[in-house]
Amino acid sequence: MEEKFTFSRRKFVELLGVSAAGFGLVSLAGCGGNGSTSEPAKTDGGSAAGGTADTITYSLTADPRALDPAYFDDGESAIVSANIHEGLYQYGAKDAKVAPCLAVDLPEISADGLKYTIKLNKGIKFHDGTDFNAEAVVASIERQLEPNRNSDMPYASFVFGEKDAGSGVETVKALDPTTVEITMRAASAPLVKNLAMALASPIVSPKAAAAAPAGQPIDPPIGTGPYKFVNWTKGASITLEANPDYWGDAPKTKNLVFKIITEGNTRITSLMNGECDIISSVDPSSATQITDAGFELFSEDGMTINYMAFNTEVGACTDQEVRKAVAQAINVEELVKSIYGDFATVANSVMPIWMAPYDKDIKQTSFDPEAAKKALADKGITSLKCITYTTARPYNQKGGTDLANMIQGYLANVGVDVTITQYDWTTYKTKVQTDPYDICFYGWTGDNGDPDNFMNLLADTNWSMNVAHFQDEEYKKLIAEGLATPDGAERDAIYKQCEEMVAKKQPWVLISHSKNLLGINPKVKDFYYHPTGVAFFKGVSKQA
Repeated sequence: MEEKFTFSRRKFVELLGVSAAGFGLVSLAGCGGNGSTSEPAKTDGGSAAGGTADTITYSLTADPRALDPAYFDDGESAIVSANIHEGLYQYGAKDAKVAPCLAVDLPEISADGLKYTIKLNKGIKFHDGTDFNAEAVVASIERQLEPNRNSDMPYASFVFGEKDAGSGVETVKALDPTTVEITMRAASAPLVKNLAMALASPIVSPKAAAAAPAGQPIDPPIGTGPYKFVNWTKGASITLEANPDYWGDAPKTKNLVFKIITEGNTRITSLMNGECDIISSVDPSSATQITDAGFELFSEDGMTINYMAFNTEVGACTDQEVRKAVAQAINVEELVKSIYGDFATVANSVMPIWMAPYDKDIKQTSFDPEAAKKALADKGITSLKCITYTTARPYNQKGGTDLANMIQGYLANVGVDVTITQYDWTTYKTKVQTDPYDICFYGWTGDNGDPDNFMNLLADTNWSMNVAHFQDEEYKKLIAEGLATPDGAERDAIYKQCEEMVAKKQPWVLISHSKNLLGINPKVKDFYYHPTGVAFFKGVSKQA
């Protein structure tokens, strides 16, 4: 079964990017869719549970932060929201090629790269009955542009740019009911890819947005997608139902239930007992337990990076030499093998190895505990504050506890005492913005297959995205050049310089690139966990 879900890295490289070929006018076909417990006895994945063939139940490791695309930056929110909302564009079923969705075709772009003219599909309605049209697109984007955006919109600057940086969207206008014009401050190579993302870009009902309290997410969420929101019991579950008026092909399953199950062994038990049909973030040590019990293991190289970040703004690690010394104390290769086994690879690059402009020759800081011990003693560093998360993540299925404990041990060997404070993921997302720390753990799942989506993290001014608080003018200049340069060798060279600067200035210690690991009931058909970290359920079914 693993072979069914796996394709080569080389093939994936070929699939990344924007492709206009083969996409003519699009008819109303719709978007998106493309503590230990005893081991249960072997099963055929029976249908006890999660129930009947008209319901698919999927486990999340944490509560979503929100279901309004403008108000979240986490995978839990994205995977639910992506089935409620749609964007102007979408990715391929198993790749990051961009195709039309709510738009009729790929945009017409002016010769200077500053104007994007987008034609829209007709006859589509939001779940609340509001018409989808150019004014709806304008309202959906404008609420995330300066000065409308607020600090609780974490992806707004990341997707639509910042005025102070001279980048991003300057205006968005409705030329007529089915035509939108986006004007940029500067050319932006990844814009079309950004507009296909599951975060910030999906179009929401203008009626629902206008009714939401100022500065608050739309609740309940209202999109044009194949599923409609039913209810959300915080900390327990979210239920969606098929949209009977969906403008495209009807969903194959009537109900979607997302269960919040934070503990890994409990997720496995829920799969084997039939309470869940699909479980996310499988612990690598539990992979054989799943297959031995007759369930399927989805195992594929993820578009991810798992890292330790230094607080470069305040505290002991503002000093680049201290960051280098701490990095020298950590045996990354040993750490990755010990924690993840064969289900992750050592990261030599911020970007996965199959993404341009990856370069295997970029030199990361080498393990040298003796040099680390001397440098840290010379700098007077005897203690560091660390915060981490306990919840499994797609880029780190073990959670951050093992990482923190091992690094605590490495640093103890060079004379530095590390105090560790742990939080569940939902709490942690706030703590990295409010609490003091010298080091923390974080990661990233690529949203669109573009190098800017990874490298721009360290230029962002939103600390929920840039937990290193890294603000380097030389680096930001490179990012701006990368945005304005068309895809190709010249653009790749710019992002390679970014990679080299990250290695030199050490805002992060790169740890690993993970495999996406999920457990699946064999009765579930045509499920695919997309490289961008979401799953589209419109075409997924379950046998009785």
